[in-house]
Amino acid sequence: MRKFFRNITACIDFFYAGPVKRLLPRQTFRYAASGGINMILDTLLYYLIFHYILCERFIDLGIVVVSPYIAALCIVFPITFFNGFLLNRYVAFQMSPLRGRIQLGRYALSVAGSLLINYALMKLFVEAFHIFPTPSKFITNILVAIYSYLMQKYFSFRGCTD
Repeated sequence: MRKFFRNITACIDFFYAGPVKRLLPRQTFRYAASGGINMILDTLLYYLIFHYILCERFIDLGIVVVSPYIAALCIVFPITFFNGFLLNRYVAFQMSPLRGRIQLGRYALSVAGSLLINYALMKLFVEAFHIFPTPSKFITNILVAIYSYLMQKYFSFRGCTD
């Protein structure tokens, strides 16, 4: 598995050249690329699940009725959670001195914050601003990425130097 992530890191580092090298530290570039990979996966899965698995229908769980865009968010979340953790641990913040279980616990806390922000922004954009769910998800991802980067760098993988 480490070889897989070394290959991803090598591919990302291939593009770390020229003006990008002068503007961003390597770790920030790796984080942005890893986050971009995870964001693309998240958006693609969200779109497919929302439109083709849930068929844009509300889900009646007996106790509560879940809107299709929130249900899609809940289905996609575990996949992108573990994918994001692995990319952060083995690509973006590979030099962190913290143990893996500590990183995972801290990552889970920061992602919980991301999930709450994600939920609130999706509700705001879709229900208050009447923006379609897929573009709302994309806009939300960008805003949550800023929060997430700060949390990963200064909390989950603290002490990582490039």
